[in-house]
Amino acid sequence: MLWMKRVVVGDGERGLKYKNRRFKSVLAPGVYWIVTFGNNEVRVFDLAKSEYDGKDVDVLIERLGADLGETFVLADIGTSEVGLVSQNGKLVDVLAPGSRKLYWRGPLKTEVECVAIGTDLQVAAATVKRLRQLGTLSRYAVALDVPAEYAGLVFVDGKLALTLTPGAYAFWNFAKNVAVEVVDLRVQSAEVSGQEMLTRDKVSLRVNLAASYRVVDAVAMRTKVAKFAEYLYRELQFGLRKVVAARTLDELLGDKASLDGDIYAYVRGRVVEFGVEVLGVGVKDVILPGEMRDILNSVVQAEKSAQANVIRRREEANAMRSALNTAKLLADNPMLLRLKELESLEKVTEKIGKLTVFDGLDGVMNQLVRLKVSG
Repeated sequence: MLWMKRVVVGDGERGLKYKNRRFKSVLAPGVYWIVTFGNNEVRVFDLAKSEYDGKDVDVLIERLGADLGETFVLADIGTSEVGLVSQNGKLVDVLAPGSRKLYWRGPLKTEVECVAIGTDLQVAAATVKRLRQLGTLSRYAVALDVPAEYAGLVFVDGKLALTLTPGAYAFWNFAKNVAVEVVDLRVQSAEVSGQEMLTRDKVSLRVNLAASYRVVDAVAMRTKVAKFAEYLYRELQFGLRKVVAARTLDELLGDKASLDGDIYAYVRGRVVEFGVEVLGVGVKDVILPGEMRDILNSVVQAEKSAQANVIRRREEANAMRSALNTAKLLADNPMLLRLKELESLEKVTEKIGKLTVFDGLDGVMNQLVRLKVSG
C-alpha cells in the first residue's frame, strides 16, 4: 500500500504515536499500519533501557492522565525529597530533589521510593548501605567516620549545624554546601625549639620548650580561632620569652620548677576560652653559647675548688686538735704513755727479722724506752 507504513512493536518494546509532532497514543507489542501522509510518526523504544529519555515527559503525564500507570512508573520527587530508583529490588539510580522522570513498565520491575531530607540532612543507615553498594555515596552525600576519642563537626553553608559523637554518618549534599570535620580529643603535644632570648642580666641563651594539651570543647576550638595549632605555638613563645626575660641566669638555672609553672599559668589563661586545656608545660633544654658555657664551667670549678679547700683545712684542724688532746692525755698518764710505747715497739718488731737482746727484758725496756720519773 502506497500510503501505508508497516510498524512492528516487539515484546520488549513500546511505541509512541505522534501526528504533526503531537502525542496521540501508546502502542503495545504488535504489528501496525500507519498512514504515511498527515505527518504520522511512530517512535519505538527498547524497554531494556527503562528510563524514558524523550523531552516530552510533562506532556505525556498530562495527556495520559489516569492511564499513565499502565505504561509508565512516575518518579515525581518533591523539593525536600530524594528519589531512590530500584529495579527488581536493586538500587540503580538516585534522583535529586525536584526531579520528574518516567520509567517504562516492562520486564524490569521499577520502583521509586521518595526519602524525605530532614533538617539535619542526615542519611539513614539503611540508605547509606544501599548507596555504598551502588558506589555512588560520595556523589550524592558527604560521608564521615568519627573514631573513638574524636568529635565530628558538620557545617552547612558555612554554619555549624551539628556536633557528632563517635560513629559513621552521611549527609545529603543536594543544594547545600555540606562540610564535615573531625577534631582529635586525645592528649596532644606541642614543642617550641631553638628560641633565642636574653635573661634579665643580658645573658643570651637558647631554650627548648614542650607542652601537652587536649581539646575539651571542639566547637569553641574550631569556631573561635582560625588555626589553633599556630595560635598555641605563638602563645608558648610569648610565655617563654616573658618568663625568661624576668629572671637572671642563676635564677633560671636554679629554679626550673618555678619557670615551668609561670609559663603554664600564662599559656593556660590564654587558651582556656578556646576550649583547650593545657595539661603541662616544661623546659626541656637551656643551651648556653660556647664562651658563656666556658665561663660558667670556670665559675663552677672555682666554687668547687674553694669548697674542697675549706673541707681540707677543716679536716686538718680537726686532726691537729685530736693530736693535741692525745698528747695532753699521755703527758698526764705515764702508764698510758707506756702502753703507747709498747704498741710502737710491737709495730717495730713486726718488721725486724732478727733481734739481739742485752741485759734481759729489763734492758730492752729501759734502753729502748725511757720513762721520765717524777720526783
